[in-house]
Amino acid sequence: MNTILRRLGFYLIAAYAAVTLNFFLPRMLPGNALQSILQSLRTTTLTHAQLAAMSAQYGLDSNQSLLAQYLGYLGKLAHGNLGTSTLQSVPVTSILGNDLPWTIGLIGSATIVAFVLGTLLGIVVGWRRSGLLDALLPVMTFFQAVPYFILALLLLLTGGFYWKLFPYNGGYTTGRDPLTEGWNWPFINSVVSHGVLPAATVALASIAGWIIGMRNMMVTTMDEDYVLVAAAKGLPQWRVVAVAARNAILPSISNFALSISLVVTGSIVTEIVFSYPGVGYAIYQAILNADYPVMQGILLVVTFTVLGANLLADIAYVILDPRARREG
Repeated sequence: MNTILRRLGFYLIAAYAAVTLNFFLPRMLPGNALQSILQSLRTTTLTHAQLAAMSAQYGLDSNQSLLAQYLGYLGKLAHGNLGTSTLQSVPVTSILGNDLPWTIGLIGSATIVAFVLGTLLGIVVGWRRSGLLDALLPVMTFFQAVPYFILALLLLLTGGFYWKLFPYNGGYTTGRDPLTEGWNWPFINSVVSHGVLPAATVALASIAGWIIGMRNMMVTTMDEDYVLVAAAKGLPQWRVVAVAARNAILPSISNFALSISLVVTGSIVTEIVFSYPGVGYAIYQAILNADYPVMQGILLVVTFTVLGANLLADIAYVILDPRARREG
């Protein structure tokens, strides 16, 4: 318990540092966010009172000190207020509420498939080392070496544009006969088919790491004394492999947390390529239009997601490894 509490304290400090950087970084950029808003409005007839009201609305009141703005920002965050989009004039939380489920569904399904499939393949390849399955390693390593945006473009052109196996644009079918959004089969089927290529991009780019890491750990663990003793006792071979796999999987759990940040980054690029309606595509639009509140909100959510994933991985590691529990 002490180990978990100590790590929880570390992540709370890291979260506070992320919030602080998220406030100060946009204010260190050249230019002024209010000027970008005025340019988008294409009008110069605003009165001083209207300008003051806009400054207060977007948290850019120049009459306030930086410390006062910072404290106000923390107060709004405590109430779940991430500001108002300068492009869409709606709360950032509303934009995140619409876009975040798409990204969670895409990253969640792709990451789970890559982790489970890669770990299982790594166990088998490590157990049957020097076998035919070793041929998988160069192929998977190739996909991992290819940058996300190139891999996404390859899948878009092959599986989407030329072979027309899956849709390659958007999150579901739109156009002359739009579907009714909700829990109905035509809409679910459309969402799944539109998510195949983006999810395949994320999964293919990350599965090699799970296979290679698990394979190497299995090769090392299978030669450990306790595994050899388990085999000498006459246990079924599948139980011997299970004993080795339980210990070999510990580094993969740590790597899982570290890889979340890379997967999130890759998903942003993937969503841009496929015009997928997630937070990656939203932050791309926000950057193009200098929508600072949306950029800050999405970066904060991504940061908290990575910290949360790392914390969950640490807790799982402490539960699975008795040596980690004794550290406290």
